[in-house]
Amino acid sequence: MNRFTKILIANRGEIAVRVCRTLRELEIASVAIYSEADRGSLHAAFADEAYLVGPGPPAESYLNQERILDVARRSGAEAVHPGYGFLAENADFARAVEDAGFVWIGPPPEAMELMGSKVAARQTMSAAGVPIIPGTTEVVESAADVRRLGDEIGWPIAIKASAGGGGKGLKVVASADEVERAFEAARREGQAYFSDSAVYVERYLDNPRHVEVQVLADAQGSVIHLGERDCTIQRRHQKLVEETPSPAVDEELRAVIGGIAVDAARAVGYRSAGTIEGLLSSEGEYFFLEMNTRLQVEHTVTELVTGLDLVREQVLIAAGEPLSLSQEDVRLRGHAIECRINAEDPSTGFLPTPGRITGYREPAGPGVRVDSGVREGSEVVGLYDPLVAKLCVHGVDREHARRRMLRALGEYEIEGIETLVGFHRALLAHACFAAGETCHGVVESKELAEEAERLSHLTTKVPAASDGRVQGRNIQAEVEGRRFEITLLEPEPPHAELARRRRDRAQQGHHGAARDAIVTPMQGTVLAVEVAEGDEVEPGQVVCVVEAMKMENEITSPRAGTVSELSVEPGQPVTTGQVICLVTQDAD
Repeated sequence: MNRFTKILIANRGEIAVRVCRTLRELEIASVAIYSEADRGSLHAAFADEAYLVGPGPPAESYLNQERILDVARRSGAEAVHPGYGFLAENADFARAVEDAGFVWIGPPPEAMELMGSKVAARQTMSAAGVPIIPGTTEVVESAADVRRLGDEIGWPIAIKASAGGGGKGLKVVASADEVERAFEAARREGQAYFSDSAVYVERYLDNPRHVEVQVLADAQGSVIHLGERDCTIQRRHQKLVEETPSPAVDEELRAVIGGIAVDAARAVGYRSAGTIEGLLSSEGEYFFLEMNTRLQVEHTVTELVTGLDLVREQVLIAAGEPLSLSQEDVRLRGHAIECRINAEDPSTGFLPTPGRITGYREPAGPGVRVDSGVREGSEVVGLYDPLVAKLCVHGVDREHARRRMLRALGEYEIEGIETLVGFHRALLAHACFAAGETCHGVVESKELAEEAERLSHLTTKVPAASDGRVQGRNIQAEVEGRRFEITLLEPEPPHAELARRRRDRAQQGHHGAARDAIVTPMQGTVLAVEVAEGDEVEPGQVVCVVEAMKMENEITSPRAGTVSELSVEPGQPVTTGQVICLVTQDAD
C-alpha cells in the first residue's frame, strides 16, 4: 500500500483544523483552501499550506470545483478530503477528483448518488428489507398530490426535499390548509441548497428519537458499525446535542439497529465512514431515515467511546488498507456528549449572530475535548454555518458525562458574539435531559431561553482584544531575479472597527428611528419577498424570507397596516438592522 504524502482539505473552519491534526499524526502534509472572507481564519494558518480559492463571491469559493482541483494540482496533493458540508456529498465532485487523478477520501460516487436522493434511497432500502417510514417512494409533483397523500397517510405529514438533509427542505404540515406554502418552500430550499427541487412525502412521527448508527466499510467488503448516537435534541430540525450511547437503546436493540445499518451500507456498496440515520418511535419501532455519505459533525462522541480516530480510518481505507478491527473488536466504553456551540441567540428564536470574537478561552481538564476553528480575534462570518466549536466530554456513565459537560460549559468564555453556551447550561441542568427524555417542547421554550440568557452572564468575562480584522498592504519583492507583487495581511488598528460602526449607524440612523420600519435582525440574503407596496398585512404575516448561515428565517410584521417603501428584492444581500419596508397604520 502506498501511503499519501500530501492531502488537500476541501473545507473550512473546525473540521479543516480537525483533519489537519490527524494528518499531522500520520506525517502527511495538509493543504487548506480559504475564501476572501476567511483570509484571517484559523484553518488557513493551521495547515502546512494554504491557497486562496477566488476571486468570486466568498460564499461560492468552497463550491468552486475547478479552482479547488487547480489548487490540488499546484500543491502536489495526492488526495482530497471533503470534510462535511459544501461538496462533501457531491457525487459529481467526487468523480471530478478521481478523473483528475486524485484519490477521493470518501465513498464511491455511485453510492453517494444513490443515497443523496432520499427518494432513491427509500426505494433501495425498501428493496433490501430495511424498514422505512411510511410514505412515498416516488417524487411528488404537486400540492394537490400532497393533500391527497396527507388524507391517506394521516396528518401531520412531512414534505422533504429528495436531495435534502440537516433540516433543509423539510416542512412539517399539520393540515391541508398549510400544504401550498410548505410545498413551495420545500421545493425552493431543495433547489437553493442542493440544485434539486424534487420532494417526497412521509408520515410525520410524533416525538420520536433521532438515532443514527456510525458505519465503517473498506474496499475489501468488510462493514462494521460503531454503535449508535442519539441526536434527538434539535431546533428547527438542526442538531444541538449528540450523545452515545442512546439513553433509549439497550444491547438487544443496538444489535438490531446496528445490523440494519450494516445491511443498508452493503446494499449500496459503501466504502469509508458513513452514518445511517433513523427514527426510533415511542413504541420502539426503528425506521431508516437517510444515509449521510460523509463524516458527521458528531463523529467526535463515537471517537471518545470507541478510542478510534475516524478521520484516520477514512484516510487508511482510501489508501487501500483493510479495516483495522472487526465487529467483535468494537467496545463502547463510558458515555460521551457533544454540545454544538453555535453563534446563535436563543432569546430571538435562535437567530444567527455573526461577528467578531473579542475574547476567547476554551475549557480543559479531564475528559474534555474542544474541536474549534476560531481564536480570539476571529470573525464568525455570516456567509457560512453558525458552528463556532464542538464541546465534547467523556465520562464513566451518562450522569458523570452530564455533570462534566456542565463544568466545561461553565469554563467556556466567548466574548463579542452571542452563543449557545448559556442555552446548553440551561438544557443540561433541566430535569428532562437529566432523565434522558426527548425534551420535546422544552428546547425552544421561552422558559429555557430566559434561563439560558441568565446563565450566559454568569461566566467570568475575558478582557476584549483589539480588533482582529486584517487589512492588505501591497509591496513588491524580488525572488531569484523575478519580481513579485505581494499582499501583506496585517491587523487593522483597534479604532478601525469603531469607525466602521459609526459610519454604518450614520447611514442607517434615519431608518432605524422610524417607528414603522421592519428591519432584518440578521445579516443574510433575501430568498423571497411575500408582499408588495400597498398590500395590507396582519400581525405575524410573513414579509420576506432571509437566509442566514444556511438557515431560512421568516421576517414577519409586528403590526397590522399598509406596506410602503419596500426596499429589498430576492437575491439581495442585507445587513443586520437594514430596513425591509415600512408598515404604517391607518389613522382612526
